[in-house]
Amino acid sequence: MGVVVSLEDGKKQQASIQPLIALTDSDMSRVNELILSKAGSDVEMIPEVANHLISSGGKRLRPMVTLAAARMFGYGGDGHVKLATSVEFMHTATLLHDDVVDESDMRRGKKTARMIWGNQASVLVGDYLLGQAFRMMVEVGSLKALEILSSAASVIAEGEVMQLAAAKNLETTEDEYLAVIKAKTAALFSAAAEVGPVIASASKSEQAALRSYGTNLGLAFQLIDDALDYGGNARDLGKNTGDDFREGKITLPVILSYRRGTQEERLFWKAAIEDAGNDDAALEKATALMARYGAIGETISRARHFGNIARDALAPLKDTPQKNALLEVIDFCIDRVS
Repeated sequence: MGVVVSLEDGKKQQASIQPLIALTDSDMSRVNELILSKAGSDVEMIPEVANHLISSGGKRLRPMVTLAAARMFGYGGDGHVKLATSVEFMHTATLLHDDVVDESDMRRGKKTARMIWGNQASVLVGDYLLGQAFRMMVEVGSLKALEILSSAASVIAEGEVMQLAAAKNLETTEDEYLAVIKAKTAALFSAAAEVGPVIASASKSEQAALRSYGTNLGLAFQLIDDALDYGGNARDLGKNTGDDFREGKITLPVILSYRRGTQEERLFWKAAIEDAGNDDAALEKATALMARYGAIGETISRARHFGNIARDALAPLKDTPQKNALLEVIDFCIDRVS
């Protein structure tokens, strides 16, 4: 590749998720044990496919958010462990399904499950994990938590269909795209954050604060992923850079570059996105156009905007180690472009 987008100028002290990891360490050990237990089955292929993705090195940020959000309000039971595991299973199931829909070959530096076991196995094992997630939600006994997570599952599916409908459509507006990622990505972050205060019997305003935090963290997280696809690395992104472009995905950097470009440049985008003219040379040109029109910088600015909303959502709440760790997570998600 001849063109590399500089995502950020200057260096600063990078934020870390280490405080969140440290605070949730003992609870996450229980979550990891439960993941291995609930991913098991007498049907041999189920644990094979599930563990292929579960053990592939994801940060497990969403379940850690659930655990911290519950402890933040003094929760002392064990329901948060089951809900955190449910959240991770929902996330894993969506990844298995996404890779089939997107025809992805790599995930977190490894071959996707569909490349090893086939599309049918990936979809069905994803369905199995969703079933296990709902069984654990029921075991917790919180109707409100069940409502939040089941609603999120429905919204995520809607987001997938919305993305499918917008696939390769360069007339997609920024508002339409934000609606897609709010459903597809932010809904699970929102639910993961909200169920913590719910099972801790926190006030409605505290539940709303964590819901807003999760939603806006999710939006910021996805927008940074969009930026990284055109200038990050596979380690930060969890997949190969350029994959969104090769798959013809409409993301915010593409939308902005297309709308700001000349007629000739729009013809290039149509050939690349709509007609699958997306080889390495086209990716290099796409990256250069994004640099010309400031599309990556604008995407990062929008991510910062949602990060600030997430930060403001937690501002009125009592200071706790968990609150401070969740605030640092916002900066960590955005600093991935540094």
